[in-house]
Amino acid sequence: MADLVAIDLPGGPAFVDALVRSWEAGDAVAPLDRRLAPPARAALLDVLRPAWVVGPEGRRRGEDSLAAADGDALVMATSGSTGQPKGVVLTHDAVAASARATSARLGARPDRHRWLACLPLNHIGGLSVLARALVTGAPFDVLDGFDAAKVKAAAGPDVMVSLVPSALARVRGAVFHTIVLGGSAPPPSLPDNVVTTYGMTETGSGLVYDGVPLEGAEVAISPAGEVMVRGPMLMRAYRDGTVPFDADGWFATGDGGHFGPGGKLEISGRLSEMIITGGENVWPVAVERILRQHPGVSDVAVAGRPDPEWGERVVAWVVADPRAGVPALDDLRALVREQLAAFAAPRELVLVPSLPRTSIGKLRREEL
Repeated sequence: MADLVAIDLPGGPAFVDALVRSWEAGDAVAPLDRRLAPPARAALLDVLRPAWVVGPEGRRRGEDSLAAADGDALVMATSGSTGQPKGVVLTHDAVAASARATSARLGARPDRHRWLACLPLNHIGGLSVLARALVTGAPFDVLDGFDAAKVKAAAGPDVMVSLVPSALARVRGAVFHTIVLGGSAPPPSLPDNVVTTYGMTETGSGLVYDGVPLEGAEVAISPAGEVMVRGPMLMRAYRDGTVPFDADGWFATGDGGHFGPGGKLEISGRLSEMIITGGENVWPVAVERILRQHPGVSDVAVAGRPDPEWGERVVAWVVADPRAGVPALDDLRALVREQLAAFAAPRELVLVPSLPRTSIGKLRREEL
């Protein structure tokens, strides 16, 4: 049986070397989030149960280790919607399938393009860039997380990069051949060289590009409106042995969606986050997209709060743009009414200095 090796190193040559050595030895790798506080790190290691931990001080034995299956490549930690850490197991076959399908869709050629990995390597969005380069033999650079100045310095007309919306906003002016954008809902206007993706840790990173599944990937919508996916790039199982597929191999994503113009997939949001107000369904992401058009809104999150009359009321948490002044609730309501529906307009406005987000910019709606 193979071992699981947890890598506790900053992004860079040492991390890449530890990853490659582990793979060559037939072991799987679990990149650790080096920013975790000791209690959170201990909880994660209890879930992952690695045989070895490779850190700046060297290689040490893990406690109460659990073997990996032959062929496993990665165990990526994810908290999902519960906040409790889980380990997503991806095989070498799945990693290779994702790398090759993505490279083919983007027209990435090792003799013409290089990859820049600048998102945290403990997230699939960051690690998949490195894996893509290693699988296809493309040249690459690895940064220890996102740093706008370093990303701009590494940019170039031959460089391909994966970013999240918050990072994209901070590297305006930098020249890239292609920007693969994922992690959260994209802004309303995007440069021509941006390709939007949909995916998650369980799908081995993005498997739908600009609304179209990658070669080999399949997408369906359940009768309840849930996005279902399957394909060779999906996970094998969770670290605890749970296999989250139905009898036909479909994985239920927990996201609501539909097929729009041209048969392209459009994501409505997490089913668990849908607001039911006065018997009407409201998707927070759709309301947020409209509220961002207001000049006084620098950042926004929408969620439901219990309401004795409506069941739930729509609430907007807004980070105001000091250059445009504080937006008024009536103005925000009017904006939503004009473009969506009156029942989707926020009934409460909460001004906040910032919104809770993950290290790659994904909104932590449960913490609002």
